[in-house]
Amino acid sequence: MLRILLLCVCLSTTAMYAQNDETAKVKAAIDTFFEGFHKGDTLMMKTVMYDKFTTQTAFKDKDGNDVLRSSESTDLVNAIANRPETEKWDERLLDYHIKVDNNMANAWTPYEFWRNGKFSHCGVNSFQLFNDNGQWKIIYLIDTRQRTGCNEGKN
Repeated sequence: MLRILLLCVCLSTTAMYAQNDETAKVKAAIDTFFEGFHKGDTLMMKTVMYDKFTTQTAFKDKDGNDVLRSSESTDLVNAIANRPETEKWDERLLDYHIKVDNNMANAWTPYEFWRNGKFSHCGVNSFQLFNDNGQWKIIYLIDTRQRTGCNEGKN
């Protein structure tokens, strides 16, 4: 009976470490994406992006209506590639909430966005990732954006 109990503990510990390892790999993929984003290095970004995928933004317009705007990841890459050198974009991730199941992962990352050193907006990113033969790739991205209700400068 003791052997069975020890075997169960070993198996659950191994699974827990494997989960933590995959969580760290998902976080590393997101960090690589944002490193490229900040540097304007679209080739770096593409190393953790799965070809072409849908991106969306959920926000309220000036009249308070809910809006969902959709585009392709190529639009985001083009915006980064064509960003003027004088434009500095700083998306500060405040936390990571990552869930992994087999070859799929979700990462929820609250953020603040600063443009040229001035606060612009805040929100949350929701990344969907797929483990493509050992490498986590972003397959979908949606974010929210708002200018009020943020804690800018308090983190």
